[in-house]
Parts: sequence; structure tokens; C-alpha cells
Amino acid sequence: MIFGRGLRVEYSLTNIGKDLYIQGGWRASSDAARFGVTDPATEEVISEVADASCTDALDAVEAAAAAGPAWAARAPRERGEVLRCAFELLIRHREAFARLITLESGKALTEARSEVTYAAEFLRWYSEEAVRIQGLLSTAPSGTNRIIVIRQPIGVCVLITPWNFPAAMATRKIGPALAAGCTVVLKPAKETPLTALALASLFEEAGVPPGVINVLPTRRSAAVVAAMLQDPRVRKLSFTGSTETGRVLLAQAAQQVIKCSMELGGNAPFLVFEDADMDLAVASAMIAKLRNGGESCTAANRFYVQAPVAEEFSQRFAAAMAQVKLGSGLDERVQMGPLVNLQTRAKVAALVDEAQGAGGRILTGGRIPQRAGYFYEPTVIVDVPQNARVFREEIFGPVAPIATFESMEEAIRLANSTEFGLVSFVHTRDLSKALAVAERIEAGMVGINRGMVSDPAAPFGGWKHSGIGREGAHDGLLEYLETKYIAAGW
Repeated sequence: MIFGRGLRVEYSLTNIGKDLYIQGGWRASSDAARFGVTDPATEEVISEVADASCTDALDAVEAAAAAGPAWAARAPRERGEVLRCAFELLIRHREAFARLITLESGKALTEARSEVTYAAEFLRWYSEEAVRIQGLLSTAPSGTNRIIVIRQPIGVCVLITPWNFPAAMATRKIGPALAAGCTVVLKPAKETPLTALALASLFEEAGVPPGVINVLPTRRSAAVVAAMLQDPRVRKLSFTGSTETGRVLLAQAAQQVIKCSMELGGNAPFLVFEDADMDLAVASAMIAKLRNGGESCTAANRFYVQAPVAEEFSQRFAAAMAQVKLGSGLDERVQMGPLVNLQTRAKVAALVDEAQGAGGRILTGGRIPQRAGYFYEPTVIVDVPQNARVFREEIFGPVAPIATFESMEEAIRLANSTEFGLVSFVHTRDLSKALAVAERIEAGMVGINRGMVSDPAAPFGGWKHSGIGREGAHDGLLEYLETKYIAAGW
């Protein structure tokens, strides 16, 4: 830990900072406003944090802009070593971060631990990518000059993260930004600010200089983000969230011609062909559907099964879903926690009720348990008509609607029958068929015979209304760099 400061921070609910983190220090919001953070498993307020104002947002931009030149001038290896130190710290404090994530998001502790490991891997990956910012030297075809291409940090970045993966979505953006030499203002979701604030302390302990990372919890997101996007010093926006909000932010960013990365909504199809390994297909479906209780943009949203095996798959999938243990994520025996809030659960319940009213048949679940917390039972519905909302909208909950198809052509048509194109899943023993389907599916990512595709070393992102740009891999680093061409003669 050459670059660490040795602060020995304790990352617990009682010990982390609860104010705004600006210019390397903690401070109250300009109007002293605060808001509560709720545990979705109990519906109880577990903490209060500072509620950033537009004034605070511009102060954070100022801090990031002031810190930018010195951070960009640091040797790439030094920036990488700071990220490597942050990786080591996050792994060392994995349990504490996992408990914070579970408390504020509701996800099961086992999943929260996996998220922390996943989040840390982005820091390790970009600690290595920091030294791989490469350019180009060539001779112009005319022979009159040399073509020199260099890449430089884009500048101040506004990062907006969702509540479903509060650690991983932050490090997936912070990692490449810092590796590239940029400074950032992170605005976490109002449902899950505690993890972001704990990360601020962790990065400080890792040796990130004041102003390079600033964290602004707020429930006044629209005004706060708009204020930052109107500031000419902001040159990059990275957003993960709904397509509806993404459209609004793109319009605002256009006023200052801000470079944007958008990881937006999904409506992932899960295709099961008749020659699929049924044990593997069911196991993959459980992962693809129930990761974070279905509250994931990569969650399987629509299940299409070839007619000859539809009954078998549906029954086996329903039996597996019926065995999932619900409860507080802090209970080691629990496999799925609550949904994040009352509004999310209400939407999930409405989608199920409408599908059932349209002729859908519930094989398991379909109910709100009689207990505190925003729980909803894992649900499988068959015989759902294609025009049902549950097939057209992102569910963001533990609900699996199933329909059948007859041919590969029909499966591809169904998979592509949406404005979204984030991820798709294909199950078949025939690799040539799988690759042929994968090539024709209109999505940025395809999982073949597996239920999860995310990897820090792979480019994550969607087609169509599911987003712009990529996160992860070397592609993610390029999102935070500007290209400069120099014509030189010698």
C-alpha cells in the first residue's frame, strides 16, 4: 500500500461519513437538508445523510475542475497504483461493504458479497489499464508529414449510479475515469447513498487526492444534475438507469455538447431451444431471473421456449422458483431479499395481475407475503399473450413470463420485437445454432448456455434504446479519453 494513507477507516453503518464529500472533506449541504435511508426488509429508516443542493453540486464541480490538471499529470503507473490500493482495501473490507449494501438495497448478503468482489475487480482491471493509454504514429500517405494521435483525459465527469448495484456501478465508472486521468462527481441513487459514501472514505484511504472524487447524495436529483450539466467545465456524463431518464439527460447534455455514456433499460429475452440441456437451462434461468431479485438491467425479462420442451421447462423452473427462501438479506439462509421500495413492488404486482387477467396462468408465486418489507414471491406465469405489459416493459422483479415458439426464425423475431437491446440469453447444445442466433439478435451482449454475462474485462453495453457507449474492458477506458491528432513534419 505505497500510496495508501493508512487512515484505518471503519466501514460500518455507524462509522462512515453521512455528509457530502467535496474537496476531500465532509460537509453538510448548503441548506442543512438531510434525508432518510430505508431498509427495504423492515421499512425502517436506518440512517440520515446530507441532501445536496445545486450550490453544493457546483462546488463539487469546482473541486473536480481544480484537482484535474494535477491528477491528469500524475504518471499513469501512479494512478494505477492508487486504484490497485483501492482494490486491495475493498477486498479487505468486503464483509463490511456487503452488509452496508444489504442494509440499504435489500439484496441477500451472499449476493452483496459477490457484488463487492465484482466491484473490486473493476478497480483491479483499470489499475492495469491505466498504463495502456496508447496512441499512434504513422506517415501520411502523401509523405508530407507524420500523423501523431494521442489520447488525453476528457476532464470533469458527472457519474450517476443506480440503487441496484451501489458499489459495482460506482467502481465501473470511477475506475476508468481515474485511470484516464479524469476527476469525478458521483451522484448515487437516493435509495443507496451509504455505499457511495463509504467508497469515498475508501478512495481517500487509498491515496486519491482531494477533489479527484466528490460524492453528492441528494433527493433533488433532477435539479442537481441539471445544474452540473449546465456548467461548461463538465465534459463527460456517465449514467446508468432507466431509458426514460436517459432521454432527458441526453437532451440536457446536448446543450453543452457533453460526451455521454448511457447504460439504460433492458427487456432481455431468454431463448430455450428443444435441444437444450434442461438442467443447465433451468439453473441459468434462475441466475438470469433472480440475480438481485430480478432488479437488474440484465435480468431475463421474457422467456421463450420451443414448444416441444415448454411444459417441462416451465414446470421445472417453477419448482425451482418455489424453493427460494425469502427474508432479510442479513440472514445467511436467505436467497432473496425484498424489492427496493414500495413503488417497485406495486409495479411488479400490477404487471402480474394484468398478465393473469389476460389469460396468464400462474405456476408459482404471484403474491405479496404478509410481512413487513417490500417482498414479492418469485413468480412463473405461462400462457401469457405477447401484447401483455409484462412482455413489453422491464419488470425489475422476480417474475418470469413464459411463451412458446416453433422455429429459430420465430425465436429471433420474438427476441428482437422490442425497442431495447441490452442482453439476450440462448440455450442450445448446437453451438453453430447458438452463434447464428447470437449474430442476428439485436443486442449488445449475448449469453450462450449461461445466465450471467457481466465481466470487468468485457465491453458492457446495449443497442437501440438500451444505451450508448461501453463500460468495462479497454472500451470503458476510451469513454473517458479525448483523441487528438497532431500533424508534424520533420
